[in-house]
Amino acid sequence: MKNKLVLIGIFFTLISCLIILSGCAEKKATVKSEPPMVQETAPASIPPPASETEKQAPSTEAAKIKEAAGEQSSLMGATAKSPVSDINFDFDSSSIRPDAREILKVNADYLLKHRVSSIVVEGHCDERGTDEYNMALGQRRAQETKNYLVNLGINESIIKTISYGKERPLDPASTEEAWAKNRRAHFVVTP
Repeated sequence: MKNKLVLIGIFFTLISCLIILSGCAEKKATVKSEPPMVQETAPASIPPPASETEKQAPSTEAAKIKEAAGEQSSLMGATAKSPVSDINFDFDSSSIRPDAREILKVNADYLLKHRVSSIVVEGHCDERGTDEYNMALGQRRAQETKNYLVNLGINESIIKTISYGKERPLDPASTEEAWAKNRRAHFVVTP
């Protein structure tokens, strides 16, 4: 009888360990190239598509992306001192949007060309939701951003993540526009 109890105890311990270990698997972000999104009307800050005779060289296109990222960072409240731009997220989402992917590519290009000793990716949320939920969502946003940068070639060991949830809003107003600004990943880069 005692041997049966010992075997049952060992069996349950092994099963518990397997359940715990299988639940700890980390989801890896994948970098996929997606076709550009077609918009019915172009925003004021983005010029209309060029005709066949006006197509620009790739280096000019990269400059336009960097300029658009710079415009977004100034619109989203990033300081002029920051070498990289913040990205924004949709409501209740940690998925990286197509416009944010372009910004991350520009950020990764900068980070690969310059000596950087550390990068902190801060995850932020708007004021809606509980403190606990927003802390978890901010961490998922920071982690997804980190995974995307790692897939673009940035050394994983220099990237740290932190969540501030709704504690540090960029815009303290309670409007849809302010909330959109606050749903972001912010970068602190140490040269």
